[in-house]
Amino acid sequence: MLKIAYHPIYKHELPEGHRFPMEKYDLLPQQLLYEGTCVEENFFEPEIPNNKHFFTVHDSDYFFDLLNITLSQKAARKIGFPLSEVLVEREMIIADGTMKASEFALKHGIAMNIAGGTHHAFSNRGEAFCMLNDQAIAAKYLQNKSLAHKILIVDLDVHQGNGTAEIFQNDASIFTFSMHGKSNYPFVKEKSDLDIALENNTKDAEYLSILEKTLPKLINQEKPDFIYYLCGVDVIETDKLGKLALTIEGCKERDRFVLQTCFEYKIPVMCSMGGGYSKDVNIIVNAHANTFRVAQEIYF
Repeated sequence: MLKIAYHPIYKHELPEGHRFPMEKYDLLPQQLLYEGTCVEENFFEPEIPNNKHFFTVHDSDYFFDLLNITLSQKAARKIGFPLSEVLVEREMIIADGTMKASEFALKHGIAMNIAGGTHHAFSNRGEAFCMLNDQAIAAKYLQNKSLAHKILIVDLDVHQGNGTAEIFQNDASIFTFSMHGKSNYPFVKEKSDLDIALENNTKDAEYLSILEKTLPKLINQEKPDFIYYLCGVDVIETDKLGKLALTIEGCKERDRFVLQTCFEYKIPVMCSMGGGYSKDVNIIVNAHANTFRVAQEIYF
């Protein structure tokens, strides 16, 4: 059975007019249940995990500044959300969802988180709606439990996974691959193990061709025993913050290719949703829902 991390805390109250579409975290599970892609049993509720898991990738000073809401004004402003205890709890629960989903992926081949993909969280700071790097935390969680050894992170959000790249820059056991918009935020990029920077208005055919040439080669080269997939839908042409031009169908084919490849290579995969900022929230929800629809088709 496909197991999916979800908690009501994911939908966090933001000031009116804020550009982050928090409502998607309620609408997405509702849509999956309504259309029959999922049933209640697919979902599990994560909790606040032990703090020790955060210290595997984040500096303790930064973590406690976050926890105690004692970050400097400048550092807090870079995160882009008004800081509060509930917001930090939410971020910790998202990370727990990704850790637990990773264990479910080892059992069932795949598992997912309705939220997560907080790839702009660095070891010592947060940026761009990201405070604690869920996939980085979960990757070290699996390794520390000897449940995985070589891990591949496939980050296909439109924005480079700069925090993930920084966290693992000196860790050969975790390979970071980011395929993103060349002129999108972050304007100063970090160095992933493999970066593919795409020109503005890259469309379905070119995008999929590059991905299809790259991913199998990377798997054969690195031989991972676990994959994290960050499947942001901000690659689609209607996205307010992205500069690529995929159709919703093209984005779905991207997900199908990644998940089919993981399935054929028999490598467990854990998916975090990442970004999506189209003006129409229904487009965001439909694009994210496609990832779950494709997962059910391929695996179950």
